[in-house]
Amino acid sequence: MSTQPDEPTSPSAPTPSRNPSRNPSRKPLAIGAVVLMLGAFGYLAWGGVEENLVYFLTPKELMAKGEKAIDRPVRLGGQVVPGSVQWNADALDLRFRVTDGASEVAVHSSGAPPQMFRAGIGVVVEGKYARNGVFESHSLMVKHSNEYRAPKPGENHPARIDQSLIRSSGA
Repeated sequence: MSTQPDEPTSPSAPTPSRNPSRNPSRKPLAIGAVVLMLGAFGYLAWGGVEENLVYFLTPKELMAKGEKAIDRPVRLGGQVVPGSVQWNADALDLRFRVTDGASEVAVHSSGAPPQMFRAGIGVVVEGKYARNGVFESHSLMVKHSNEYRAPKPGENHPARIDQSLIRSSGA
């Protein structure tokens, strides 16, 4: 047996740690995940998003963009100019003009318009502005109020859907 006393340990001396979160084999994996996330974010921020963004513009803003507006996906919002609607039901061809009060843009849309579509109503059309000065729309949405107003006494009531369904079923 040894007669030398054990050396006292200093309280400030580091003790070996067995912390599993400091496993050196996980460090490259964590670094790789961070690099991958930063790369994906960089791609979206500087490359991929610009091609897929659809800006909402008024006719005045669209005209101000000039050449930059041509063949770019855009949502154009405004009101249908009264007297400009040309609808060919056989060809499902709709042409009209949209205004914001300052500028007007000719719009061409294929397909049947929404039931509420009419002159003077607010619309949002999605598509591309062509070199010929016509906005080629692939989507037409009608803007309307979300407030319901009950008909006043004496107003003409439109045919109620439930009554027409009852009549057509023979009840």
